[in-house]
Amino acid sequence: MHIHPPHSPVISVTDLDQLGAVRMLYVADGDEAPHGLTRVPVADWIAHAKQTPSGLDDLAFWHDQITRLGIGPDALTVIADNGSMLEAARVWFILQYFGLPVVVLNGGLPALNELPQQAALYAGPITLTPGSGAVALMDRDGLKGALPEIQVFDARTAAEFSGFDLKGNARGGHLPGASLLSHSDLLGEAGLKPVPQLVALMDQAGITDGKPIVTHCNGGGRAALAALAAVMAGKRDVRVYYLSFADWAADESCPVNVPE
Repeated sequence: MHIHPPHSPVISVTDLDQLGAVRMLYVADGDEAPHGLTRVPVADWIAHAKQTPSGLDDLAFWHDQITRLGIGPDALTVIADNGSMLEAARVWFILQYFGLPVVVLNGGLPALNELPQQAALYAGPITLTPGSGAVALMDRDGLKGALPEIQVFDARTAAEFSGFDLKGNARGGHLPGASLLSHSDLLGEAGLKPVPQLVALMDQAGITDGKPIVTHCNGGGRAALAALAAVMAGKRDVRVYYLSFADWAADESCPVNVPE
């Protein structure tokens, strides 16, 4: 049996009561999962992704990792973190990319008073279908070839965008034509801001509906959060350059702009 996730990739605590039994995963680097929840080894996922061309190429690795989580297509997976939303968004992007029904709990575990009813661990064989999620994956060559026919949604800080903060990269700056909307501006006191505010922020940043949107940051987490916010805001054809600017800056053939 396959279920379909809710229309929105982000749910609130009040939504949980209407979903029945779910499988909730906890993701926060270094933090132990609360009793009854499975912890996602996100540090291992981040490290492995950097060893492959697009970040998600090694299907055997991802199949093993996802199987260990005990999730599957028969029940909705709900991702919760410590409230930062970054790692929850990262795990959401990866799981949805492989075709699993998954949502993010807005505000993470701090928003919960009690855990929802948990579905039993999935025991059947799991089939991963890369690229079957609503948000696609973009690699360096694909992005370089798509410029300038796409919109680049840069979710980094203004200092990174300007090239002042190199984040350990050999080069700094931003992709040609990129629109800056820092991930921190997408967040309120308890998770992602309401949809009308997200729409207004993207309009102000020049992120429109006319072209495909490719999000990026420096290492994937903020890019995933930007994609989550873009989908929430009703944007279509959203893609994530998962390896992000660290990957782009390492290739001298990739153009970088630095404000004068």
